[in-house]
Amino acid sequence: MYQIEIIGYIAGFLVATSLAPQINKTWKTKSATDISTLWVVALMSGLFLWIIYAIIQEIIPLIVFGIIEFSMAFSLLIFKFIYK
Repeated sequence: MYQIEIIGYIAGFLVATSLAPQINKTWKTKSATDISTLWVVALMSGLFLWIIYAIIQEIIPLIVFGIIEFSMAFSLLIFKFIYK
């Protein structure tokens, strides 16, 4: 594996796990009032386009962690509707 790919995987991991504390807090408090629906939709839209770009360019770290991040953002959107 190239050293630059390792940097990509580390960066992807850090970005992908950045939503974990918010998801955890939302799950524990059963409240999503502090989460902006517009922000989550904008984030998911950007991530979706990022994944498409990564697929076209065949950039595996972006594909893997983009999908993880998209899934985590989607869970926040679901929590937003469940915990109104």
